Amino acid sequence: MSQITTHVLDTSSGKPASGIKIELMHTSGKTIAKGTTNNDGRIGDLLDKSTSLDPGKYKLVFFTGEYFRRKNIENFYPFVEITFETTDREHYHVPLLLNPFGYSTYRGS
Repeated sequence: MSQITTHVLDTSSGKPASGIKIELMHTSGKTIAKGTTNNDGRIGDLLDKSTSLDPGKYKLVFFTGEYFRRKNIENFYPFVEITFETTDREHYHVPLLLNPFGYSTYRGS
């Protein structure tokens, strides 16, 4: 399992959000990894097992506008950025609960 994982739940449908492009970036702007959510709305392999991030500040960018456009659903957020800070090399799970006009997140397990 990757050190950084995520999943996206479309709370307007109560279903996983598949096909959302995601980028993991350092807050300096450098892209570290890219991925797309699977049919279960998850990315478990964003980083390969040999990659370990140094403690620091990172962000996940979720390209949510593309997801809703594919579904012909009006939406307000073309993308969502979640900035977070790691303090060690442990596993971090960063989920996104999404609907066309709002979102929330939390540190998962």
